[in-house]
Amino acid sequence: MEDGRIIKIAGPVVVAENMAGAGMYEVVRVGEEGLIGEIIRLEGDRATVQVYEETMGVRPGEPVKRTGMPLSVALGPGLIGQIYDGIQRPLPHIKEISGDFIARGIEVPPLDFNAKWEFTPRVREGDAVGPGDVLGTVPETRIVEHRILVPPDIRGKITWIAPEGVYTLKDPIAKVQTEGGEKDLYMYHWWPVRRRRPFRNKFDPTVPLVTGQRILDTLFPIAKGGAAAIPGGFGTGKTVTQHQLAKWSDADIVVYVGCGERGNEMTEVLEDFPKLVDPKTGEPLMNRTVLIANTSNMPVAAREASVYTGITIAEYYRDMGYDVALMADSTSRWAEAMREISGRLEEMPGEEGYPAYLASRLAEFYERAGYVEVLASEPRKGSVTVVGAVSPPGGDLSEPVTQNTLRIVKVFWALDADLANRRHFPSINWLRSYSLYLESVKGWWTENVAPDWYEARREAMAILQREAELQEIVQLVGPDALPAREQALLEVARSLREDFLQQNAFHDVDTFCPPKKQYRMLKIILKLYRHMLNAIEHGVPISRLRRLQVKDDIAYMGRIPNEEYEAEFDKIERKIEEEINALIQEVS
Repeated sequence: MEDGRIIKIAGPVVVAENMAGAGMYEVVRVGEEGLIGEIIRLEGDRATVQVYEETMGVRPGEPVKRTGMPLSVALGPGLIGQIYDGIQRPLPHIKEISGDFIARGIEVPPLDFNAKWEFTPRVREGDAVGPGDVLGTVPETRIVEHRILVPPDIRGKITWIAPEGVYTLKDPIAKVQTEGGEKDLYMYHWWPVRRRRPFRNKFDPTVPLVTGQRILDTLFPIAKGGAAAIPGGFGTGKTVTQHQLAKWSDADIVVYVGCGERGNEMTEVLEDFPKLVDPKTGEPLMNRTVLIANTSNMPVAAREASVYTGITIAEYYRDMGYDVALMADSTSRWAEAMREISGRLEEMPGEEGYPAYLASRLAEFYERAGYVEVLASEPRKGSVTVVGAVSPPGGDLSEPVTQNTLRIVKVFWALDADLANRRHFPSINWLRSYSLYLESVKGWWTENVAPDWYEARREAMAILQREAELQEIVQLVGPDALPAREQALLEVARSLREDFLQQNAFHDVDTFCPPKKQYRMLKIILKLYRHMLNAIEHGVPISRLRRLQVKDDIAYMGRIPNEEYEAEFDKIERKIEEEINALIQEVS
């Protein structure tokens, strides 16, 4: 292939001529330093390239070399525990070569091709195999079994399979006779990031992704294979909420994409995650995590690539039969990158300067989430759950990125600056948030937690909504003007807000709350409400009910260790009955 020549440079956008025969989204090497770029427009023999590295110093006339391949990621053992940039270059290895700053044009293999892995075959010579079938397994970490899959475009008969032993990624582990001839298969393969990995069937999600966050699991659950958005302004807690989801959600694999976030926030993730212990296994959390770091000071074009890199890695582990959770923080920075590139391409701007294809790009990304039956001869299911943070300027949820995201996702966790200012975290507004998976996951909660979970949740939401209605009256005439029953409701609503919905992410115990503990906490608060109403009917003044000692015990519920809470909660329930019965006897 003959080299093209640069004729125009506009920031990360480069125009090259003599590019006849090039394909859309083909990767090219730009300039004398060989900067990585991707073709995003073709006109005659001219190609417009978005460059994923800083273009300062690149001059017209320098060469543009084609690779003949779309932007792709290497999928194989060694992904787990790795920290990549937006185009799957391992940052720890880059640091060894170029120090604290990424040198331009640097080439580092995405996987360690010299690392040795213990391969155990699962097929035999003569077996017919097709896309997604498991050739063998590799213990990638102590908690993740890496299943070596037949690539989606390969089908045939095994003519040779490597015996059990230690191999590198460069060693073939199988030979397959296909219609086009015999092909060697390795423990890894390449996959274009913009192309969705195929599957056989897609199902409605019915199992919740348990996060250990009470307001999410109980009030606004997300299902495995679902998509959620967390919009909120600066300081409302988007990043901490996503950190909590990455740390505690019951997904098998976590992929965390820091897309255009501030360097100090990403540094916190990179420092915290290796120290965290997985509550399910006792192993380091990094043993089931892939981190992709593309901070705000990195080249703007790589933000878009980082999102696609993350979702492709997530789909790969889904195809093995795992439940994968992808955190994208934040899609607003990705949209801003699209806007900048679109402006340099001189495209007609849409609303607020974003490109007209903003909605379709967001949809392409979120719709790659799902609970699916994967391609394989034997039935196997997996899921990708996507949680995208949105950072609207000034917290304005009417701006295009938020609005287009809400048309796609089924869970909306609305962060509220007023709640954050009052130090109520997670600062998710329970009146503006919603989940369309409630009916889908109700069966799981009924079967695994309690038959009346849905009714308890509905009663709690009704109390919170009634409190919001009463607040207008309280502001006008004060709470004492309300009937005693309404004053009791306000007391219980305050307990729901402060003792149940509020949760301390930095407390050793309260940071994670199991589903059964969440249910018991909710039932105790609702039990207090029913007993207070009964006491009021017997003539107990509301002032006496406000001074109940058991309210201090209820406020402490979240911090009771998860191994001990059942006995302690039984004591709290008995104390509610004893205290209120004593008050009733006093007035009767």
